[in-house]
Amino acid sequence: MNLVRVFLRNMSQQTKCQPLKRVGLIGVPFEKGQKKYGVSIAPAALRSAGLIERLKDIDGLDVKDYGDIEVPSSERPVDVDNMAHLPLVSACNKNLSDKVSQVLKDGRVAVTIGGDHSIGVGTVDGHYKVNENMILIWVDAHADINTNKTSESGSVHGMPVALLVKELSDYWPYLPTMDWQVPKFSIKNLGYIGLRSVDKYERLAIEKYDVPAFAMEDIEDYGIHKSIDHVLQRLDPKGNKPIHVSFDIDSLDSLEAPSTGTPVRGGLTLREAIKLMEIIHATGRLRAFDLVEINPALGNDSDRKRTIEAGMSVMMAALGFSRRGMTPRGVSDLPVQTYHKNK
Repeated sequence: MNLVRVFLRNMSQQTKCQPLKRVGLIGVPFEKGQKKYGVSIAPAALRSAGLIERLKDIDGLDVKDYGDIEVPSSERPVDVDNMAHLPLVSACNKNLSDKVSQVLKDGRVAVTIGGDHSIGVGTVDGHYKVNENMILIWVDAHADINTNKTSESGSVHGMPVALLVKELSDYWPYLPTMDWQVPKFSIKNLGYIGLRSVDKYERLAIEKYDVPAFAMEDIEDYGIHKSIDHVLQRLDPKGNKPIHVSFDIDSLDSLEAPSTGTPVRGGLTLREAIKLMEIIHATGRLRAFDLVEINPALGNDSDRKRTIEAGMSVMMAALGFSRRGMTPRGVSDLPVQTYHKNK
């Protein structure tokens, strides 16, 4: 039996769960994990574009908007090399971690709209506190697994994975203000999709710990379906672990989503990203979804609309929207025209 047939057989044996129909939306208007203005206004832009209304149109979906978390505006200086705005990043993520945990305990999928990708520290930390057996799918052009010693920019949005995984905790200095976050998540429960801009030390870490990482060249060879299936099989062969997807809009090709701070050509098509999230939704195990790095301040009106629409389409696929169309609620037949004779 060839490897593909064995792989498909194993996937067919995975446990199928019913997707949660209750969602909690969290906004994070935060941008200090990187250097460009604008990503902090993405939550407001997505809501203004009708995100909540479109989510509520998904059959049977109960959507609760928890509003925006409190984001600090002032910081005290700390002595950490090559790590910009650490106190602000830390305070924001602590608040976010608490909110994500609350949403999950309320029995809802935690859907977070950022904000830059530094907020992944808070979303994953909050999820882990509720589901310690969770797995993390990082969908991104970048690996975001730099430490302050390996980062070329000093921007924390390139460091969240390294801050989260316990295997890299010894590679960090003491981080003032970050005592609330103890790295407990294992890199063995991490997988990547969409990589195409990976720094040298990030590549070293991925290879050192044998992280399943499907770069764009792999997706081109195997397709999105086999790529994500392989990641899920590696991380969760029994098919019973909660899934957290952290989706950076720059995982899409920059033609699909131009309004983002670090665009990279040659990325996922929108169709591939939607299919990816449809597959994960079908497992019934999605418990948290982050959408980050949309920057409405970059590009023209067309760029902004295209990027926001792409982000909403991916999120809707994650939460059960069908491209086949949705039937009207509470209706079992087509309307019948009644005619009245004139008297």
